Amino acid sequence: MPWNTQGGGGGGPWGGQGPWGRGPSGNGGGTPPDLEEILRKSQERFRQVMPGGFGGGRGVALVAMVGLVLWGLTGFYKVNPDEVGVVLRFGRFVGLTQPGLNYHLPAPIETVVTPSVTRINRVELGYRSGVEGRRSLPGRETAEESLMLTGDENIVDINFSVFWKIGDKPNDPEKYLFNIRDPEGTVKVIAESALREIIGQLPIRAPLFENRQAIGDRTRERMQELLDAYGAGIKITQVQLLKADPPSEVIDAFNDVQRAKADQERLRNEAEAYRNDIIPKARGDSERIIQEAQAYREQVVDLAQGEAQRFTKVYQTYKAAPDVTARRLYIDTLEDVLKGATKVLIDPQAKGVVPYLPLPELGKTKTAPAPAAPAQGGAR
Repeated sequence: MPWNTQGGGGGGPWGGQGPWGRGPSGNGGGTPPDLEEILRKSQERFRQVMPGGFGGGRGVALVAMVGLVLWGLTGFYKVNPDEVGVVLRFGRFVGLTQPGLNYHLPAPIETVVTPSVTRINRVELGYRSGVEGRRSLPGRETAEESLMLTGDENIVDINFSVFWKIGDKPNDPEKYLFNIRDPEGTVKVIAESALREIIGQLPIRAPLFENRQAIGDRTRERMQELLDAYGAGIKITQVQLLKADPPSEVIDAFNDVQRAKADQERLRNEAEAYRNDIIPKARGDSERIIQEAQAYREQVVDLAQGEAQRFTKVYQTYKAAPDVTARRLYIDTLEDVLKGATKVLIDPQAKGVVPYLPLPELGKTKTAPAPAAPAQGGAR
């Protein structure tokens, strides 16, 4: 053995003694300790500390008091800043505690549950993002959740996410813990039901081409109504539509239909533009013609009325002086007739034509046409 003495010098790691503090035996081996002796000495020391002995009433009371104190200390607990303490007395709700160090009666009389009231939870429907804990898994589609029927009897493939947390009302943590068994599963089922209800009231163009956020807001409001009716104590913060497409099996045919509708819309817009261009012009031309006709009518009427008034005045003048008026009319008529005729003056006394110089003819220049040149190489 390593504690045996070597020779008479008292070597070894314990300086000539065994590991139990005893000297070497006569045969050079160590002596094992006496366990009964050790237990007896320990009991004697304990009796000296506790007067009256261990089995006395004071000792039992002291031990019970120490145990009771230690049991009472187990009632202290801490609530983190993002949590709220829900105190249960024999499994029944008795109150809420705020963040910090709090105390409840020790178990099993009272227990406490500390759910997080500020953490935003996420539920995915129609797809799975492929994140599980710290591992990244390949994403996958779930057709039984994503395929929905629209109001015009078309099928649309929708992926959306729902963000929720425990409500802000004072009794929402109690409702969250005791009114529903599976909060995440309940939110998932209600979200799918509410979105199917909203999509079933809309045409397929609404989720594909129109404002998706409006659909998400309507779904969030409907989900909140259902959760409040269930007393779930859950608040829906956002419903986000991530994807809305036709089913993959018919997406090519759907795109062809959409292109045809786009062409139809384009042709309709071009026709509308042409109509908007040609109709105002036609209306303008018709208005112009109507105004010209009205002006011509007014002109003709005014001329007729003027001629009638002039004739009436002439007639009245003729009745007042018939001879003078008749001669005047004769002279005016000759003036109109002979104004453009060639005139020759004949004097009866001279018995011939009176030569005169027609002054108006001097202003007219008559240019005689040049004679045509004779053709060369004519026939002989």
